[in-house]
Amino acid sequence: MQEERKPDVLKRLSYIEGHVAGIRKMVEEDKYCVDILRQTYAVRKAIEKLEALILEGHLRTCVPEGMKGDRAPFHFSRGESAGTIVL
Repeated sequence: MQEERKPDVLKRLSYIEGHVAGIRKMVEEDKYCVDILRQTYAVRKAIEKLEALILEGHLRTCVPEGMKGDRAPFHFSRGESAGTIVL
């Protein structure tokens, strides 16, 4: 991972961790289900942004290196998909 990208990735991970902890608290306090679902949606979107950030770095650094033969290519296993990340 690129060093200049790492602080943003870690910041986003901290946000996600805090948000998930908040959801746990909502569940423990028997909050309204729709409110919990809204928060889980926000976490999913935050994870998608995190994935896009990581993938963008991968495409800018690791892929060109791999094409030069410096790294082994990454293959998806059966049943996995690349998701819906668009850059």
